[in-house]
Amino acid sequence: AAPTAVTMTMLIDPHEIANVLGLPGVKLMHDEAQTLPVNIYVQMPSCVPSAPGLETPGAAIGPAEVAEAMAWPGIIGLGEMMNFPGVFMNDDKMHAEMAETRKAGKVIGGHYASPDLGRPFHGYVAGGPADDHEGTRAADAIARVRQGMKAMLRLGSAWYDVASQVKAITEQGLDSRNFILCTDDSHSGTLVHEGHMNRVVRHAIAQGLKPITAIQMATLNTAEHFGVEKEIGSITPGRYADIVISSDLVELPIETVIAAGEIIAQDGVIVVDIPPYNYPAFAKNSVKLGKQLDPQDFDVILSKSEIRNPKSEIKTHVIGVVENQAPTRALIRTLPVENGLVTGDPGQDVCQIALVERHQATGGVTNGFVHGFGFNTPCAVATTVAHDSHHMIVVGTSKHDMALAANRLGAVGGGVVVFKDGQEIALVELPIAGLMSDERAEIVADKAARMVAAMAECGCTLHNAYMQLSLLALVVIPELRISDLGLVDVTKFEVIDLFDE
Repeated sequence: AAPTAVTMTMLIDPHEIANVLGLPGVKLMHDEAQTLPVNIYVQMPSCVPSAPGLETPGAAIGPAEVAEAMAWPGIIGLGEMMNFPGVFMNDDKMHAEMAETRKAGKVIGGHYASPDLGRPFHGYVAGGPADDHEGTRAADAIARVRQGMKAMLRLGSAWYDVASQVKAITEQGLDSRNFILCTDDSHSGTLVHEGHMNRVVRHAIAQGLKPITAIQMATLNTAEHFGVEKEIGSITPGRYADIVISSDLVELPIETVIAAGEIIAQDGVIVVDIPPYNYPAFAKNSVKLGKQLDPQDFDVILSKSEIRNPKSEIKTHVIGVVENQAPTRALIRTLPVENGLVTGDPGQDVCQIALVERHQATGGVTNGFVHGFGFNTPCAVATTVAHDSHHMIVVGTSKHDMALAANRLGAVGGGVVVFKDGQEIALVELPIAGLMSDERAEIVADKAARMVAAMAECGCTLHNAYMQLSLLALVVIPELRISDLGLVDVTKFEVIDLFDE
């Protein structure tokens, strides 16, 4: 079994907690990271909210907060610059944050989630981001490296973007030193049962890279890019003695993990004690619904003018989930209307989606429709891990179950829950900011595995569907998303009507 701690160094962008708790939340994660036996460098979150005017986060980050954080020890740079139109359209706030990062001599992280490799992309790179992990095609990796960026090739629980892009090295002959391997959105089950960076390296080798090249792309290349190669990234004099011992460079079984010269894991078991961290009260009880939700909160009601012209169906904008990829499709489906209410249609694999406001206790619910989950029984799944503003997303075929799921997460302080036929069949509690558990990784992984199985029991056949679910409110990745302000067309960056009439 792969030890949980095989990843010796993490470079994290905690913009999730920043969206819920602001700068104090980032400081909390930064401070806890300093107490751990592995190296954790923090990138100061940049885009909170990720798309101003299209969503309402629980807190906001600006140039002043970025400047303050740049002075903390262990801050490695600026987190992923997700507001890519803000960069190439010369948004003052985005450029001020990047200027503070440059002033501190640190690296600006990228996130360019558009397939357009023309002028907007050139403008984005000119703006300052030095790396990017949003590529999905070989052309994306090639374009980034040719523009002087580092192309980060990611393998998450549900994002499989290494195989297509690594061809830039294996087939096109580009220099592997300009590429970095990374993860993105790896849930606890993947980490505990399959591994973290060792899983990515193993996968990259399987795509045709030489083992040493793949290992270099996960170690030295990363350390050099972030300017910490004097501390980590190689087994050379003066560096931390961070060493992973494996008996096979291709299969990468991990026998021993050494951090700063101390053995911390042996044959899949952590052998050092990591004491529990005492989280302050402000980090908990962050799910504020403002009221008990009932099934009527999830009604999709036609306007008075539409009711005056009674219809049995209506053309509706629907979010289309794409398996194993972060982008969605903007679909139009004709949905049934009953007594002035629009409903999902299992025959077209369309069910309801709702975004429930959870930061200001407004009681607000935004309703819409989503295609691709395959639910075929009365059910609902709710989560407070909902990138990037982390309101609550509820997807389901039964408004009764949707209300039960939402209220349950309100009661436990956040997490993920699955209801089927009015009964709770899976729950992962995430009481810290509604995003994280304070239980051991193996326990969380077991609960997460139960949650994945529960979604399958409701008819879902998507690979790691929970990952698609958690991104349905991410209003910086095309094409269609939902936010507390409505349905968002991410190709135009505007809120649109639910109905296409």
